[in-house]
Amino acid sequence: MTAAAHGSPTADLLAAFAADLPPDRVLTDPAVMASYAHDEAEWAEHGAPAVVVRPQSTAEVAAVVTACARLGVPVVTRGAGTGLSGGANAVEDCVVLSTERMREIVEINSAERLAVVQPGVVNDELRAAVAEHGLWYPPDPASAPWSTIGGNVATNAGGLCCVKYGVTRDYVLALEVVTASGEVVRVGRRTAKGVAGYDVVGLMVGSEGTLGVVTEVTVRLRPLRTTAPRTVVGFFDTLAAAGDAVSRVTARGLQPAAFELIDRVCLQAVNAWKHAGLPEDAAALLLAQTDLPEPAALAEAEAILEEFDAAGARDAVLSTDPVEAEALFDARRLAYPALEQRGEAMLTEDVCLPRGLLAEMLTRIERIAAEHDVVIATVAHAGDGNLHPLMLTPHGDEAAKARTRAAFDAIIDAALDLGGTVTGEHGVGLLKRDGMRRELGPGVLAMQRAIKAALDPQDILNPGKVLG
Repeated sequence: MTAAAHGSPTADLLAAFAADLPPDRVLTDPAVMASYAHDEAEWAEHGAPAVVVRPQSTAEVAAVVTACARLGVPVVTRGAGTGLSGGANAVEDCVVLSTERMREIVEINSAERLAVVQPGVVNDELRAAVAEHGLWYPPDPASAPWSTIGGNVATNAGGLCCVKYGVTRDYVLALEVVTASGEVVRVGRRTAKGVAGYDVVGLMVGSEGTLGVVTEVTVRLRPLRTTAPRTVVGFFDTLAAAGDAVSRVTARGLQPAAFELIDRVCLQAVNAWKHAGLPEDAAALLLAQTDLPEPAALAEAEAILEEFDAAGARDAVLSTDPVEAEALFDARRLAYPALEQRGEAMLTEDVCLPRGLLAEMLTRIERIAAEHDVVIATVAHAGDGNLHPLMLTPHGDEAAKARTRAAFDAIIDAALDLGGTVTGEHGVGLLKRDGMRRELGPGVLAMQRAIKAALDPQDILNPGKVLG
């Protein structure tokens, strides 16, 4: 441990932690703590933590927060660090509270179709565990192999299945939370219905650790899907045409189980990394998948195919090869890490639009890329209008960095102009604070600040995030 001056806040923290936590829970080596200082958000500011703690139980979390509340020390809760908005970034001299050791699946209840887990359980681990009971947890962010349920709760994560099956908030029934004073409370219920009091669970989901520290999550589950999905693939010469296809499918009332967009830059990156042999001559690829039972699945797939053709697809096919179809969806999941292999800075957007305006937004993104001379790769949960423009910038090129920041702001402005939101699933964190203020307006911001002040009067829980 690094020595701290007697009577300093760090020394007092270490003394408090020594009384309540086993020694292996506390990290003070600066080199080790540096790896806990920020998430994956490009260019988001961060400080150096005074201490990193890795509790294994709710009681240990409560002891950490109680000590921090007594000493007035900020607490930044961190899951796997896969966030893209700076929500888990350390503030100077804070305590980073990592939930990485809280990985117990406490209960899987087949009769009630629910599971109870600690926040450090990885999304894919939960999905695999409940599948053994014939059950399914639908929220599936692209980071599902690494991101944790606690982090998913913090940002209200979505994923490929959310177009039909909803986002994290739709599956969280109850939470155990350590409040800003260190008190342990339970909110929500295990029953199918319940309207006793305000929806505190809904408030906590998406609050990015600013209102409490989640120590246990109860999620609803669905029966495991058993039908083989049908996949429709469409190749488009322009992003606008692909956006038009999405609008047409939506307007017709069709509801694919997954509906994804991948542009040429992303396809090229996946090919370069994985030698996947994906087509690179189209501006965009649309993937739609239906999981209805037959013959309804075939009818829905054929209707989607019709709308792709009506939107001017260069080629649109109903895939008959499940291996090929899964490879295409793997390409969508691999787009972000594949682009990382280019070795450039990558600033990630997360705007969400009314689906009927997707074509217009994609056109504006192309225009913004040209106007600011920035390479923008776009992937999207197209079926719910959630776009992820990824801005690629050479490291060390300050002029390019300035242009990229301007493009980032221009995309937010365009989304707000079209009636969209600045973040669909990545959270506000640090990068989206200005955009959120413009989106919500002073009246709603005042309401949110009142909630924060009531639940965290010392402003020690992830200070500076979301509301600033």
